[in-house]
Amino acid sequence: MRLSFWRSRDRFSLDELRSLVDQLMKVQSVNEASKDFVVEALRSIAELITYGDQHDHSYFEFFMEEQVLGEFVRILKGSGSLIVSLQILQTMSIIIQNLKSDHSIYYLFSNEHVNYLITYSFDFRNEELLSYYISFLRAISGKLNKDTISLLVKTQNDEVISFPLYVEAIRFAFHEESMIRTAVRALTLNVYHVGDDAVNRFVSMAPHAEYFLKLVYFFRDQCVHLNQIVSNASKEQSTESASSIPVFVDEIEDNLYYFSDVVSAGIPDVGKLIMDNILRLLIFPLILPSLMLEQQKALNQELKLGEISALYLLCCILRIVKIKDLANTIAAALLCSLTSHQNCEVKPNGTHCPPDEGRHNTDEINSTLGDVALPCTIQTLTCQSLRQDGLLNHDLNIFVPRDALLSFIAGGNDVQVSGSLSVLATLLQTKELDESMVDALGILPQRKQHKKKLLQALVGEGSGETQLFSSDGTEDSISSELDMYMQKLKDYGAISCQSMVNGMSARMHRYQVLVALANLFTRSNVLAETLWDGGWLLRQLLPYSEAEYNRNHLTVLKESFSNYTIRVLEETRGAWSDLLKIVLCDEWRKCKRAMEAPSPKKDPKSILLPPQKPTVDEIAGKESSFAAAERTYETAKVFVLLHHLQSFLLGKVLPEQPPIVSAVDILDESRAKSAGIKPAGLKPNSEINLVDAVPCRIAFERGKERHFHILALSFGNSGWLALLDEYPMKPRHGVVRVVAPLAGSNPRIDSKQSKWLHLRIRPSSFPFTDTSNYTPHEKVKSKALVDGRWTLAFRDEESCKYVLNMILEEISLQSRDVERTLRPLLEPELDTEHSLPSQTSDASL
Repeated sequence: MRLSFWRSRDRFSLDELRSLVDQLMKVQSVNEASKDFVVEALRSIAELITYGDQHDHSYFEFFMEEQVLGEFVRILKGSGSLIVSLQILQTMSIIIQNLKSDHSIYYLFSNEHVNYLITYSFDFRNEELLSYYISFLRAISGKLNKDTISLLVKTQNDEVISFPLYVEAIRFAFHEESMIRTAVRALTLNVYHVGDDAVNRFVSMAPHAEYFLKLVYFFRDQCVHLNQIVSNASKEQSTESASSIPVFVDEIEDNLYYFSDVVSAGIPDVGKLIMDNILRLLIFPLILPSLMLEQQKALNQELKLGEISALYLLCCILRIVKIKDLANTIAAALLCSLTSHQNCEVKPNGTHCPPDEGRHNTDEINSTLGDVALPCTIQTLTCQSLRQDGLLNHDLNIFVPRDALLSFIAGGNDVQVSGSLSVLATLLQTKELDESMVDALGILPQRKQHKKKLLQALVGEGSGETQLFSSDGTEDSISSELDMYMQKLKDYGAISCQSMVNGMSARMHRYQVLVALANLFTRSNVLAETLWDGGWLLRQLLPYSEAEYNRNHLTVLKESFSNYTIRVLEETRGAWSDLLKIVLCDEWRKCKRAMEAPSPKKDPKSILLPPQKPTVDEIAGKESSFAAAERTYETAKVFVLLHHLQSFLLGKVLPEQPPIVSAVDILDESRAKSAGIKPAGLKPNSEINLVDAVPCRIAFERGKERHFHILALSFGNSGWLALLDEYPMKPRHGVVRVVAPLAGSNPRIDSKQSKWLHLRIRPSSFPFTDTSNYTPHEKVKSKALVDGRWTLAFRDEESCKYVLNMILEEISLQSRDVERTLRPLLEPELDTEHSLPSQTSDASL
């Protein structure tokens, strides 16, 4: 009963804090008997100090008066226990993170106890202890500002001579554990963004500036590792290998974003250090040489990157690291002539290449820019012809990265094309890049060119007014900015370079880009999605006028458009003719949005992912309806793109919907009208006239044969194969039991049983309708790619042949209606010789 008079002590009270501190001071050394109490006391003190900071400042005043922080240091010195060290670090992290009062933070940082804990020799072989230590350092960095940072550094003559928090943290900047690396980077950014001039000088001077050199070395190793993974995934063609690529891509981009964040802190010396190291250690010796063509690579066996990885890294660096001089120097290096057999190591005093004898005289090249001199057919407009005509360098000992990009576009594989287009698009959208550099690369949009010339004319520059009102632009010479950055390249000594020959014009470079793009649209081995990126780039470069596009280029584009018009016409007789109109309308809208978008749709990182096997063709076979659907999809996308580009060059305004006939007239004598088919279509359980229906047998399950009437019907763009049950009380009428698409049925009589008719039954919906989630050649499920099969048995051979001819006749009628629907879209390029063959010839197949 007496115990009921005792009141329990409030756990969150000042008395509780006094009691814990008093008992902690009595602990002379930590042993097994006292270890548990010390750990619990440290944890409770952290809770009480956090509580007091929010509710009662007397808690922290007691903490200061009793110098509890000194007790923590004393306990640590007298303890060899791992668990006590862990708890001290955790307690300090909790207290620092949760203190809101500036006065409290100043107290913690104003004595040497915090620096002592930072420099204490913990046993970092224990990963948990290291994790707690890094969290402790990061908590301190979160409280840094111009006032508090001065409490953690030692100065002499206004210069910082010691900064333990920063120095100890960067020791773990390249730890194998990514979480630790991330925490250290967050800490360094907190330091850089304080903006203390003395600290900024400290971190940017030797020996601490070596951290930025090591950063780029570490990043370079990651790039090489990524390249190995990409190369292995491409060779193995396995999902497991490819699945690790996104993880390493995220690490690559995280590194670059860290570089960008460091630069944004505004420490001039640090920004220059990062830029110099990226150029000397990565761009010059590794990335640019990796863009060499195959013939040039044979002369250089020291390359550590593939061209795909190099293209991706080039895009990422330009897109993420926002340094003006870096972007412009890279652009200048793309125009620089390199010897393919040189050693690309960084040297303080670089040598220069011999004069570029591989390029033709500029006056001779410019004289070919008329409408007559250059090849204009698809067969001759190739990468080789670009070199033969002097548009690209033909000396394999001389390597120009920009020429390699154009060569990839003109003749590389799909991934090389996509990567090169991504680089050009990234350069075009890099705000840090001077317009004069974009112009020198040949990718300055026409509207910006005209704006530039107008400004020159307004300020009274002689050539500006002349060029503004002239059509040939013969005085369009490379600007002095390029020469300035060329000189910087020579000063770096990182590469051997020879500036472009005097008088080389931006107009010449624009022409080279247009030739490569014109050639791109003639190629059939490049995916439609990639061609869309090329179309986006072409649309950026040209104004709304055919006159600005060379006549030879336009001829090539029209020839390619004509070829794809024929392909679309062939699709009207294909397995998906009934859905061709829907696919074209859908892709029309998507293409219009893609062409008018501010940037290409495809992410540069997509080029790193290898095409997954098995493909549609390999699973379902080239003759399957699914393979046909993939070809229809690709054909529609390319046709729509070429149609858009044609209209754009002719200055036409593209409508939201393609010019397609909404409906076609149905002949009165057609089977569909005789059967009583309505515009809504044919559905199961609907009643129709049997007209020409023929009795047959079919087994949907083994041993279960059923009797039906088979009837083929076409109604406009739609067509069906219908299996019907005859009404016994209503002659020549039946009810539809099973419906299948007519298009793609591919009817054929069995070679051994002349009474059997085989039909392929494809899905009623297009497999790639949700094209936003569809990637060509992606991995597909084999179970979803199996066509249905019907085998119909008839009472005699005549019935079997009759049904065959009926199906072929309805397919022909359906195809004609599809062609009539699309005629306004195809008519500009439709020639009478490409029209559908007669119904008789179809029926005779």
